[in-house]
Parts: sequence; structure tokens; C-alpha cells
Amino acid sequence: MTTAVTAPRLAIALLAALALAACSGQESSHAAAEGEAHAAQSSSAGLPDGRIAAGEQLASAKGKATGQSCIDCHGPDGNAPIDATYPKLGGQYADYIAHALQQYRAGERQHSLMTPQATGLSDQDIADLAAFFASRPTQLRDLHGVH
Repeated sequence: MTTAVTAPRLAIALLAALALAACSGQESSHAAAEGEAHAAQSSSAGLPDGRIAAGEQLASAKGKATGQSCIDCHGPDGNAPIDATYPKLGGQYADYIAHALQQYRAGERQHSLMTPQATGLSDQDIADLAAFFASRPTQLRDLHGVH
């Protein structure tokens, strides 16, 4: 075959292999280690790196506004909410949790308990809580493995 015919076929084969690797759910050990290193960050929320241990302590602390802690309503790992309308937080993306808490803090997102709870949180508190709940086992369902 000529190079003009071989190059596009090679590119298609390479793209197919990359797509299969992305859909397989398997990571190389380097990619897994990289993911662990970034798991404690809330990069898109513009926050400092989250500290899982500090987040765990904060999740157990009673808030001044409501007298409740995060785990009182969402469960120890964020997977046992006391009300079916409360979200499961365990294994949720740290960025999602951080953005939600920032919106509650700013009053852009309203909830009778969450808005006052988040009002007094610092950027570091939000990053720490997001890192903690993101590090917990998940019961969330997503589209991984759906074909």
C-alpha cells in the first residue's frame, strides 16, 4: 500500500484504539496515580487543594447555623441521606460539590438548611469537604459501562 492510503488507516486504527481504551474503564497505573493526586483538588472551582482528613473532621462538626453536621443529613460516607430528596455525596466529583457549596454560600442556590450551613464556610473548608466526600465510596450511578 502507498503511504497516502496507509496513513489514514493508521490514524483511524489509532483513534479506535484510544476510544476503546477510554470506554474500557481501565487506567494505567500512572493514570491512576495521577488521578489520586488530583482527587483532593477542586480545580475548576478555583479553590486550594482539599485535605481529606480535614474535610472528614469538618463533615462531623455541628454547624452554628442549624446545629447539624454534614453527616447528620447525608450519612457518614455521604451515602445515607435522611431524606430521599437530599443527594448522596459519596464519590461525587469534588468540583461538583465545591461549586454547589460556593453557590449556597453566595446565595445563588437556595435550600433551607444548606444555604445557612454554607454561609460561614471558607474556601479551604469547601475544598476540604469536597475532597472528603469525593474520596468516599460511591453509590452514585452514571453512564460508565452503559453500552
